[in-house]
Amino acid sequence: MPRLTEDPLKTPLIIAGGKPMSANKTGNWRSARPVIHEEKCTGCMICWKFCPEACVTIEGELPKIHMDWCKGCAVCVQECPVDAITLENEEAP
Repeated sequence: MPRLTEDPLKTPLIIAGGKPMSANKTGNWRSARPVIHEEKCTGCMICWKFCPEACVTIEGELPKIHMDWCKGCAVCVQECPVDAITLENEEAP
């Protein structure tokens, strides 16, 4: 594949799938899951802002992570300014 700096017109097009994001469930391959510790959470919503899968929602004043879509990437863990989110090993199915 040619590099973008060599000839941008020869770079192949990326075609998005025909499914909505809501159909991209994680399945059973995630090895770790984030856990929000509500007693530490300040409600800043940085986890919601940075989640690449948009699986963090706001319920009341605190965020909730929907595990059907969470890939276990730990971006929310790294971005939380008060360390209110930890990554825990997933149980084997």
